[in-house]
Amino acid sequence: LHLHLHLHLHLHLHYSLTKKVLARAIPSDKLVLVKTLRGLGEVVAVTGDGTNDGPALKEADVGMAMGISGTEVAREMADIIILDDNFASIVLAVKWGRCVYDNIRKFLQFQLTVNVVALLVAFIGAVSSYGTPLTAVQLLWVNLIMDTMAALALGTEKPNDTLLWRKPYGRGGKLITATMMRNIIGQAIFQVTVLCTILYAVDPTTGHHLIWKQLPSGKDIDGPSIHYTFLFNTFVFMQVFNEISSRKVNREFNVFSGIFTNWIFVGVIAFTVAAQMIIVELGGVALSTVSLFTSTEWSPYFWLWSVLLGALSLPVGLLLRFIPVPLEHWEVEQKPQEVIEFEARAQGNNKDVVLDL
Repeated sequence: LHLHLHLHLHLHLHYSLTKKVLARAIPSDKLVLVKTLRGLGEVVAVTGDGTNDGPALKEADVGMAMGISGTEVAREMADIIILDDNFASIVLAVKWGRCVYDNIRKFLQFQLTVNVVALLVAFIGAVSSYGTPLTAVQLLWVNLIMDTMAALALGTEKPNDTLLWRKPYGRGGKLITATMMRNIIGQAIFQVTVLCTILYAVDPTTGHHLIWKQLPSGKDIDGPSIHYTFLFNTFVFMQVFNEISSRKVNREFNVFSGIFTNWIFVGVIAFTVAAQMIIVELGGVALSTVSLFTSTEWSPYFWLWSVLLGALSLPVGLLLRFIPVPLEHWEVEQKPQEVIEFEARAQGNNKDVVLDL
């Protein structure tokens, strides 16, 4: 009888994955179900609390055992232990798992953008007569922003219910999607264009910049210059605002949504800005910077220009989101029917209130 059930289960699952309930099953039936589903390429999670559930828990991609009522064998075989024996905790675990996955993708998008821009600017400067515009110490500071503090800021984003509106990533889910590549390439092109304009748009006859007439070229200056300090400051502020833009890596448009629910992110941004001001104003020869506030009567304006040019990363990021790219199947959010009905009822109640008034 059990052999017949196993054979029937294999044949049925190969032609249909619509079965919702497998009734009156023994532990070996669960194991066959898990093996068959995995053989079909599905990602399988299994819950169990008994000793007989051990093989199925171990075979599954994710095994979840009960912490209170579960046996010692089940807990040892499981990947996750539900401490409160509450099935609602599984939903919370899925939500946090998707949140951590998205946070890794946010960090990768930000880090790859910084790496590409820093590499291109350093390479272009090195092969030209201007030399490397960013010094080793400045790149170390950028690396600190990119690795340590960005990981702390983007890696601590909290989950929300909309994460459950997407389909599972599956085994073939890409860590770097076409959406992320579009954002990385678009931001890199914008930033490299602005930085090369600051570096190279110089009148060779006067030695002053073509856009900012008061700005002398730092090419032939032995030591720190306002020109290269302005470029370094702009580069850092571009990363600050791009870090905000990197908070959303899917199809979201509002990058400020929920920003104040993560005070670590806000604190990292504030610390980065404050530290950058100290580095520029007090870094001196050690950090190859000159004070933009006190050097000349017109140099303070370059602080404003640095922030404004950096802030352009936000509208650029918004415009990039309108460029269509192929989407992964799990990038499309689908509101549950319950949410749609609730919003419809809420909208109807609001209309009733307006009519009563």
